[in-house]
Amino acid sequence: MLVVYPADGEASTPVSSQQAPTLSVVVPVFRVAAYLDECLDSILTHAPADLEVIAVDDASPDGCGAILDDRARCDPRVRVLHLPVNSGLGPARNAGLAQARGEYVWFVDSDDWLAPGAVAQVAQQLGHYRPDVLIVDHAEAHPDGRVVAQRSADVVGGLTSPVRLAERPQLLRLAQAAWSKIVRRELLDRAGLSFRRGWYEDCSYSHPLLMAAESIEVLHQVCYYYRQRPTDRITATVSTRHFEVFDQYAAVFAAVDASGGAYDQFRGELFRVMVNHYLVIAGNEQRLPVSSRRAFFDRVVADYRRWLPADGYPVPAGVTGLKHRLTRWGAWPAYATLRHAHQAVGALTRRRPAGPGRHAAARAMPAATPSVPTPSVPAPRQSNELRHNASRSDRNDRDHQLARLVPGGRDREATHTTPDERRAR
Repeated sequence: MLVVYPADGEASTPVSSQQAPTLSVVVPVFRVAAYLDECLDSILTHAPADLEVIAVDDASPDGCGAILDDRARCDPRVRVLHLPVNSGLGPARNAGLAQARGEYVWFVDSDDWLAPGAVAQVAQQLGHYRPDVLIVDHAEAHPDGRVVAQRSADVVGGLTSPVRLAERPQLLRLAQAAWSKIVRRELLDRAGLSFRRGWYEDCSYSHPLLMAAESIEVLHQVCYYYRQRPTDRITATVSTRHFEVFDQYAAVFAAVDASGGAYDQFRGELFRVMVNHYLVIAGNEQRLPVSSRRAFFDRVVADYRRWLPADGYPVPAGVTGLKHRLTRWGAWPAYATLRHAHQAVGALTRRRPAGPGRHAAARAMPAATPSVPTPSVPAPRQSNELRHNASRSDRNDRDHQLARLVPGGRDREATHTTPDERRAR
């Protein structure tokens, strides 16, 4: 089915009145022709007949629109929206959401893919507990063939039934990405949630979503493969647009302020997540221009003082906690020195020859041919676990070495970083 958006943004074809599906998958599409078929195949293969896929062609210049139209002609579960001008990820998701008829909505990025059977598994899980939000585990798929699983159980434990955020506020530490959450449409309407314009739009979507949810379930199974593209992603783009993250978190705390006290209990966790996220951006060579780093740090300090909860917050231990303290003091020279030391230790760690068993999992999967997208067939569960452990081993080795250089020692608490944070490690 084809839906064309005119310039005023109103759909020219009304939403069908036929029986609503259980799940709508919204796929915003822009410059992903090399990956689009793989993404769509992973969603549609062995999926329930009542699945609805809303593919939003965000004025993609590389032929994606034609690929989507071909799919819609062959598969009645696919509906296509063509936007007249490129609007960005957030507005494209909103356009798809406006046309979605499902009881639940899943936002899937068009350069990623789902695990085999993921849609059926998610549908079954939703039917069993009917939560407001279902969070699924994901894995990072790297260009060299490594697949690194990220397990939510490392943060929140093995949840076996739905909970409220007040029972597990650490859920706010999980990946902020919209694609890790399947959401009841009624919750989005009731809470008035949609995506803001600008970079880091998932911040101002995911956190208010979890605070508003009455029940949150976690599926401890890798359902989503997050492609780590070497280019064409904001986390590998040097730009002052990274300053847009401050507006996104301002929107998060505005939601807390507007809750009449209902969300005050989450201020500490939100503040911790915010500071961690800011410091990841500040410490990444691939994001901020050199001339803007001091100004970005100053904005971090300003937000630290603006949003610091009156009753404090859970400060991370070790090196991460030291970064928080330097932020509190506004100590740019000390922070810059620590940042350079951390990068130097990281470089030494990467150059060190692998010992027995070290990176064994990373070597287990051959490197992908550069011209071929990362294979969609996931590695066996054991390999994913090994890769996960190898990644954690790298981080622990680096923290051990850094602890010799910086007072405060290494992190003693188990922390879980967002995909955004892991890129900056």
